[in-house]
Amino acid sequence: MPGRSRESGLSTPRAAGSAGVAFAVLLGAAIVLVRTALPSGAAGEDLVLDEDGRTALTAAVHMVPFAGIAFLWFMGALREHTGEAEDRFLATVFLGSGLVFVAALFGATAAAGTVLAAAEPEAFGRHFAYTLLTTYAMRMAAVFVFATSAIGRRLGVLPRPLNALGYLVGLVLLVVGASVPWSELVFPGWALVISLYVLRVARRGPQRARHSDGSA
Repeated sequence: MPGRSRESGLSTPRAAGSAGVAFAVLLGAAIVLVRTALPSGAAGEDLVLDEDGRTALTAAVHMVPFAGIAFLWFMGALREHTGEAEDRFLATVFLGSGLVFVAALFGATAAAGTVLAAAEPEAFGRHFAYTLLTTYAMRMAAVFVFATSAIGRRLGVLPRPLNALGYLVGLVLLVVGASVPWSELVFPGWALVISLYVLRVARRGPQRARHSDGSA
């Protein structure tokens, strides 16, 4: 029974870390599809989507809800990784920015789905969806990255290179924002790196536990 409890506890960050990888892949693929179908972003009043463009946008709209669900699991993985000794202020910023990011992501997807359902894409609706995604959602993502990096540095649960990477990614998302196309991909890229690190640490746990039991 004690062995089962230990294994169950260690399996939580592994499963949630895998969800982080799923989030990174799904969101990254959705961003690529949107940028490919709408290379000019929200600009272009006379935009006419062809069949391939509509197919790409439809696939992106269907991917995003699953990416948001996986992101919630990813947040759980990071909280599990930090342990019980968390800073309340940073934890509040962490949770708040993550939840607002998911809400903005879902709002942008709903707006994009509404525009996609119309016979001709409306300029206002397209601009609203793009602004919500590239400006508000990604700036909340920047705050989330900053909070995660600050927690990782203060508690020592993330190595210095990953903390430095997080601050750099946060600055890109916060300052560059929608002005540079494809810059949104740095967020799922960062999430992928962090998830792989969490999975690596979680994999070390059972190995250390088996080694400890063997030496005992």
